[in-house]
Amino acid sequence: MTKQTFLHGALILVAAGLITRLLGFINRIVVARIMGEEGMGLYMMALPTLILVTTITQFGLPVAISKRVSEAEAIGDELQIKRILIVSLTITGSLSIVFTAGLFLFAPVVAKYFLTDVRALAPLLAVTPIIPITAVSAVLRGYFQGRQNMKPQAISQVIEQIVRITTVAFLTKLFYPYGVQYAAAGAMIAVIIGELVSLLYMTRQFAIHKTFKWRKAWKKHIQEGKRTLQQLMTIALPTSGSRLIGSLTYFFEPILVAQSLAIAGFTAIETTKQYGGLTGYILPLLFLPTFLTHALGVSLVPSISESAAKDQYGTINYRILQAIRLSLASGGLITVIYFLFPVATLSIVYGTDQGGFLLQFMAPFFLMHYIQTPLQASLQALDLAKAAMWNTLIGAAIKFIVLVTLSTRPEFGINGVAIAMVVGAVIVTLLHLFALIRATSFVFPFKMVGRFSLILLTTGGIGFLLHDQGFFSSSPLSELLCIGVILTLVYLCLLFKFKLLTKDEWNLIPWHKLKKQ
Repeated sequence: MTKQTFLHGALILVAAGLITRLLGFINRIVVARIMGEEGMGLYMMALPTLILVTTITQFGLPVAISKRVSEAEAIGDELQIKRILIVSLTITGSLSIVFTAGLFLFAPVVAKYFLTDVRALAPLLAVTPIIPITAVSAVLRGYFQGRQNMKPQAISQVIEQIVRITTVAFLTKLFYPYGVQYAAAGAMIAVIIGELVSLLYMTRQFAIHKTFKWRKAWKKHIQEGKRTLQQLMTIALPTSGSRLIGSLTYFFEPILVAQSLAIAGFTAIETTKQYGGLTGYILPLLFLPTFLTHALGVSLVPSISESAAKDQYGTINYRILQAIRLSLASGGLITVIYFLFPVATLSIVYGTDQGGFLLQFMAPFFLMHYIQTPLQASLQALDLAKAAMWNTLIGAAIKFIVLVTLSTRPEFGINGVAIAMVVGAVIVTLLHLFALIRATSFVFPFKMVGRFSLILLTTGGIGFLLHDQGFFSSSPLSELLCIGVILTLVYLCLLFKFKLLTKDEWNLIPWHKLKKQ
């Protein structure tokens, strides 16, 4: 099986993440234009329930599998790798059966009493079959990550998005005449089809690359898997705790938003539209750079685990710092553009000028969110998953307190929800940083952050002057494109000038291997 270095593996995932993020973004635009704010609101209200159930089903195993498979491969223990897979599939398979049935039975209760909109029932029921599909996919992803072979996961992500984008427009239009809730259900069905085709590809790749007989001694491995289960659970439980907290936060968020805005005097339809605008329009724009941070997080776990086993603490610190640098660099330019051109961005992408203030307000704070995933992956790889879990819990609690406090007041409304999201992201990121500094020899890179701030101020200043002088003001689209090209060139030059991107780092990418492949 092909094995990649940290940077090579991250590069493959970055390329796939860029493609899938762009395809997903196009998919979101298509769905938003067909269903509108109300349909997007129903879609986004149902989505947290799905994420909560799939998080419980996966039980934090992808990270645990990645770490334990990497350790087993280092000593050539193929039998242990097989045992890890069998135990993991047994756990996720059992949980998926339980939660698929549970979601199907309790979906009416969730839609009526928690989401306060019975129309959310259709998308909830439509997406139920995806649970066992994602359960098996999670195990296979962890296996390939542990082998440090990121290609199957990367290609499967692209396949999933291509299938989804080719089916979503047809299905949403097909069901839209029956009501906006059925259009949202159609969008969910497109998600299922994409995940299923992606799983079929992953399964095929596993069959090609596996180095052991899959069916031999299956029952024996289950019976003798107690020690393997314990090894997995030491990582999976706190990791699952972190993700469960995040999923519960995501699940209760629309419920608290609906209840809080009702207290503030907003109707159910107004709440659905406002929440749909925030989560369906603004957040996808803000999450656009996270394809890189996710790739870095996935590659960090096996890389740091291997370095920790060899007591290579200098390498660990370098990898963490490298991940922070690349994460900030990936989000800096788009943050400047969102801050300078919030209304133009929303108008061009979604055809609406609503929410410009929220995009402008949230964009600078989301720079903290961009480094959160690599920091959490570093904690998990260093057996500090419990600290990451508690940090996530504290951040979620503070976020909910702020949300309820502000959004129940009419003068804040949906703005209070945006403030709460920002506060939660900043708190969790800072706590992750403090945990790393306290438990390791990692030193906070004040100088690097200062250089990055100077880069943002310089790029933003040039963009503001170009916009203020009206050099490209013939139309919002032409202005955004022209200024965007200029700022991109300026930004890249400054990144290399201030060593946020270095030539040495560029040379670490194994271009000779990429050419052969």
